Amino acid sequence: MYAMKYMNKQQCIERDEVRNVFRELEILQEIEHVFLVNLWYSFQDEEDMFMVVDLLLGGDLRYHLQQSVQFSEDAVKLYLCEMTLALDYLQSQHIIHRDVKPDNILLDEQGHAHLTDFNIATIIKNGERATALAGTKPYMAPEIFQSFVSGGTGYAFEVDWWSLGVTAFEVLRGWRPYDIHASNSVESLIQLFSTVSVQYSPAWPKDLVSLLRKLLTVNPEHRFSGLSEMQTSPYLADVNWDAVYEKKMEAGFVPNKGRLHCDPTFELEEMILESRPLHKKKKRLAKNRSRDNSKDSQSENDYLQECLEVVQQEFMIFNPETDSAFCWRSEATLDIDSSPPVLRPCEDER
Repeated sequence: MYAMKYMNKQQCIERDEVRNVFRELEILQEIEHVFLVNLWYSFQDEEDMFMVVDLLLGGDLRYHLQQSVQFSEDAVKLYLCEMTLALDYLQSQHIIHRDVKPDNILLDEQGHAHLTDFNIATIIKNGERATALAGTKPYMAPEIFQSFVSGGTGYAFEVDWWSLGVTAFEVLRGWRPYDIHASNSVESLIQLFSTVSVQYSPAWPKDLVSLLRKLLTVNPEHRFSGLSEMQTSPYLADVNWDAVYEKKMEAGFVPNKGRLHCDPTFELEEMILESRPLHKKKKRLAKNRSRDNSKDSQSENDYLQECLEVVQQEFMIFNPETDSAFCWRSEATLDIDSSPPVLRPCEDER
């Protein structure tokens, strides 16, 4: 069984999200790992873009935190190990995820963790540095804000390991190490990181605190940011990393298989509010064609139609069973802000 994600083309154009969707597809088709939510297929129709991915039925860590699950130290230790392997793999593929957080860590039915959502991920090679202000503020590393303000040297893979530290702290304790919200200004956050010290629980083992300190080191040059460094931690000295990779380590928290691990009220609201449900697509498309033929489209609709045609041409169809990734693209990205729509060389906003 698989999960299917669909994205309405018109909404993506209106929200200027086409580039992110294409970037995510380009990244996912090139990677595969036991602790990632992997892409299996991608396809499109006139209205939507579809991604078929691994089905994870255990819910995300955010949901379980909201359900007041008290994660044991052993459970979080395994999450740390599994995410370490995932991030180390991404680093080997030159990928910065940039949005590691409980919301983006899904559990399978056995309780093993999988990283998802590459919507704002980026690729850096040959000593490149990312500079874009991207991520979710409470989980973003200090150097991201510093780079944005000072226009310094940028940032690299270390930012994901900071996010992992924040996530592990939150899952274990129930709140984050820093009191950061979306409304905080970048300048105030830079000041916060230089003046506020993280308060660790006195009940935590010293080796665990030491590891978290290494992940939450403000200076990225001194931060743990790779498998080899994590393996030097006394807290992880007893870990059989081969067993972790093979999912032979028993999870400290196993989701109840008899429950739906998401908010059914939220899901129902999403279905009710969905203005263009898939099950009505055939009838709607026929109606739209009839309307288009019955009157001249306004200039705004003409522009939208041109954008939709470009998306149709650029979208990448992926099918690993045929070992193919088929597209009309030629190292190009959609420029929605120009008129008429044009293709321009990829300029990844790193």
